[in-house]
Amino acid sequence: MAFLDTLPWNLVILACLTLGLAPFFPEPHIWEKLKMLAAGELAKPIDIFDLVMHGAPFVVLFAKGLRTVMAG
Repeated sequence: MAFLDTLPWNLVILACLTLGLAPFFPEPHIWEKLKMLAAGELAKPIDIFDLVMHGAPFVVLFAKGLRTVMAG
């Protein structure tokens, strides 16, 4: 978990805003994949890969935030 401590906040936030939300129009890709997941339409391997790829920066952001709060 020391890896999370070495990541600067601005890099994590930038990754969320770029990779996490790209492409921006007509809607963010992560939002499209989450809607597909909720509808039960997320079945193709490429769609699952897209969800993981675009969701990873948000998972890192959440983990870093949780680690920061728990550290005091």
